[in-house]
Amino acid sequence: MRILGLDVGSKTVGVAVSDPMGWTAQGVEIIRINEDEKVFGLDRLGELIEKTGAKAVVLGLPKNMNNSEGPRAEASRAYAKMVEERFGLPTDFQDERLTTVQAERMLIEEADVSRKKRKKVIDKIAAEFILQNYLDANGKLTKN
Repeated sequence: MRILGLDVGSKTVGVAVSDPMGWTAQGVEIIRINEDEKVFGLDRLGELIEKTGAKAVVLGLPKNMNNSEGPRAEASRAYAKMVEERFGLPTDFQDERLTTVQAERMLIEEADVSRKKRKKVIDKIAAEFILQNYLDANGKLTKN
C-alpha cells in the first residue's frame, strides 16, 4: 500500500510517496499554497493521490522541542482534517522535529547544493524524511 508523506507549511506542501511495499520514501514535488488566502493545493494533492494510488497520508507534526504543540502543529492537524474529509483517506502524524534541519544538512554535506537551490527542494526532502521515519517506526498506517 502506498502512503503519501506531507510536510505542510504556510506557503508550500512538500510531498513524498512510499514504494508499494512501504519500505522507502521518495520525494515527489512541492505544492505551492497560501494559507493566509485559504489556498491549500487540494486539487493538486488529489491528482497526486490518484496518480500514486496512495491509500493513506502521513503528515509531519511540528512539535516544539519540549514536546508541546503550537500553531504550526494545529495547522497540520487542520490540513489532515481537510484531507480526510475531501479524499476519505486515513491520516496519521509523524513528529517532524529537526527534519528540515536533517534535509538541509544532507543537501549541504552530500549534494553540495547552493542555498538558492536548497530552498527549491527542501520541503520535498523534508516530506521524504517524515515519511521514511514513519515507515521505519510503523511499517503501516496507525491512527493517532
